Amino acid sequence: MKPLLIVKTGQTLPALRSNGEDFEDWIIRGMAIDVGRVLLVSAYADELLPELDDIAGMIVTGSPAMVTDQAQWSERCAGYIGDAVKRSVPVLGICYGHQLLAHACGGAVGYHPQGREIGTVAIENTAAAQRDSLFGAMPSRFLGHTTHSQSVLRLPEGAVLLASSAHDVHQAFRLGENAWGVQFHPEFDAEIMRGYVGERRAILLAEGYDIDRLIAGVFETPEATHLLREFALLTGVT
Repeated sequence: MKPLLIVKTGQTLPALRSNGEDFEDWIIRGMAIDVGRVLLVSAYADELLPELDDIAGMIVTGSPAMVTDQAQWSERCAGYIGDAVKRSVPVLGICYGHQLLAHACGGAVGYHPQGREIGTVAIENTAAAQRDSLFGAMPSRFLGHTTHSQSVLRLPEGAVLLASSAHDVHQAFRLGENAWGVQFHPEFDAEIMRGYVGERRAILLAEGYDIDRLIAGVFETPEATHLLREFALLTGVT
């Protein structure tokens, strides 16, 4: 049986890697699948991506990098993702992966005019989400963990908007029938989200954030995490 590819586009913060876990570990736990069903490729370290015929689908992780830097490894990933969309290989892009999916398919990515979005935020699904094979079972309103400075500023042509937050209208979208981007982090739990706020405390204070309020507003996000399980089911790797 074909594996699910996790395209790793960077590492989480050093303090959050202290227990030996990173984005891919949180994603695998969220999907509730055996690690043996996963092929991990660190694209940011120039590891070679497999042939698309050899995978059941792919998840593209978050990253501390910026899509607008157009690093060589990132642009190679964009081409790979674009080919996957054309061939209807299931794709789920998370945060950086969400932005890279949009960039790969003709959308626009850049710094959000209102600055960063961080913390647990309320996300509203669109009417189109009710008919979506990944979002269809989601409630109309749910919580998601966010931490990003760049956003999808313009969706690719033909993309279907699936969810928005008060800060970022493009929280989730679909291209074709098998490719999704989510700006929020379904793999994060509350502890991880609090870790991000804590590690960025000095930057956030300089930007005028109320740290105590941010921390108090962090909650678990089971509905968002459930998307990972649904994507695993969709690709057939469970």
